[in-house]
Amino acid sequence: MMAGDGDIYLAEDRTTNPISILFKDARLVLKLDELGLEIAQIALPAALALTADPIASLVDTAFIGQIGPVELAAVGVSIALFNQVSRIAIFPLVSVTTSFVAEEDTVGRVTREGQESEYLESGSCINSESKELIPKNDSVEDPCKLGSLPNSFSITKLENERRHIPSASSALVIGGILGLIQAIFLISSAKPLLKFMGVSSDSPMLNPAQQYLTLRSLGAPAVLLSLALQGVFRGFKDTKTPLYATVAGDITNIVLDPLFIFVFRLGVSGAAIAHVISQYLISVILLWRLLVKVDLLPPSVKHLQFGRFLKNGFLLLVRVVAVTFCVTLAASLAARQGSTSMAAFQVCLQVWLATSLLADGLAVAGQAILASAFAQKDYNKAAATASRVLQLGLILGLALAALLGLGLHLGARLFSSDIHVLHLINIGIPFVAGTQPINALAFVFDGVNFGASDFAYAACSLVMVAIVSILCLLVLSPSHGFIGLWIALTIYMSLRAFVGVWRIGTGTGPWFFLRR
Repeated sequence: MMAGDGDIYLAEDRTTNPISILFKDARLVLKLDELGLEIAQIALPAALALTADPIASLVDTAFIGQIGPVELAAVGVSIALFNQVSRIAIFPLVSVTTSFVAEEDTVGRVTREGQESEYLESGSCINSESKELIPKNDSVEDPCKLGSLPNSFSITKLENERRHIPSASSALVIGGILGLIQAIFLISSAKPLLKFMGVSSDSPMLNPAQQYLTLRSLGAPAVLLSLALQGVFRGFKDTKTPLYATVAGDITNIVLDPLFIFVFRLGVSGAAIAHVISQYLISVILLWRLLVKVDLLPPSVKHLQFGRFLKNGFLLLVRVVAVTFCVTLAASLAARQGSTSMAAFQVCLQVWLATSLLADGLAVAGQAILASAFAQKDYNKAAATASRVLQLGLILGLALAALLGLGLHLGARLFSSDIHVLHLINIGIPFVAGTQPINALAFVFDGVNFGASDFAYAACSLVMVAIVSILCLLVLSPSHGFIGLWIALTIYMSLRAFVGVWRIGTGTGPWFFLRR
């Protein structure tokens, strides 16, 4: 029972009920031990980077809200449409990239360490016969002198040479192609897509919505490429570099927004142009930094991981389509209730997503650490990591609920001065704040499942969740209006959290070791 790390876990920490992993070592949840520090070093920069873009969108929303409620509603529809179409490509690409790069980097690191160990052993300064550090017989040629130069050179070369990570090269190629396809699709289909979203041909929202969507779509290649690059860095457990790049891009966006919107009088078009410029800046910074670490030119096309990406990416694509359809349908139903309802829904949705994405930082940390642990079959660390990130997610969700419950009432006027929009925002606040613990757990469970490469379950379970949630939206929206939308979204997130609990709680799939 002591042959490997997994066996050590089973011998030392038998778990009769797999669900107990959720409460394992709960008293240590805030302790900055080795695991706590590793999670914090990945999660904090990742959370800040993930929330930077929604915060930039909130700034866009605040500036555009000063133009008028029609423009605010129009941009809200366009942002919802752009984000949901983007998620169809982004989410599978980033999630698969993070797991694959983490696995390849872990295996490569173990291999490099093994090679370094061999070099050190072959160039050892210990005399095998006398066990002395320095041979007494000066006439005998020093073996250290013979081996030190080539061995030191080889070790330095192993440490400093750029790595070949096939998944990184594959992700960038796929991201670039998908970005071009998305841009062409959105630009050529802007009007019918907006009509599907509830913006009719005679609506005052149509022209500003179409202008914003068309211009912002020009940045789709940069969005896909930058997020593929972020997935690579996450796989390396480096979330600081994406944070710096994202902050630089979003500060550029915030500075350019008032310049283009008010000084150059470009209105919603100016907001879109500022956002596109910021996305290309982020991509350039990340690509420049990655070229220092990784040789992105593979030895041949055969070394790329296209087949592996497509197989697992397709599973997550199914999942994302289901998730995307739920949120897009909710936005569409809000738009059909009128520009006032859509404007209020846009504000609540942006706040809801921006704060919930803080939990995605924990999901990123959990995914990267778990992918590495599963690659080494270190089930002890896998169980401990899953427990810690889920417990931290619940604490974060409770803190966000309290913060939003108090703060959103005071901050609503930052987004609109229209009394009717503010009234609906106040109605949505209990849902936005109250669902934060549920949202946090749902997002963290995503990272846990992806870290275990449990892509098939993640896809199938979310399809079932989406079916139930779509039915709730279609029933509750006509009967309860704006409130009905948020009741349905609450049900949706609750089901997402439940299927995560179910997988670990039953000890099935990659969590089989919890039942031993």
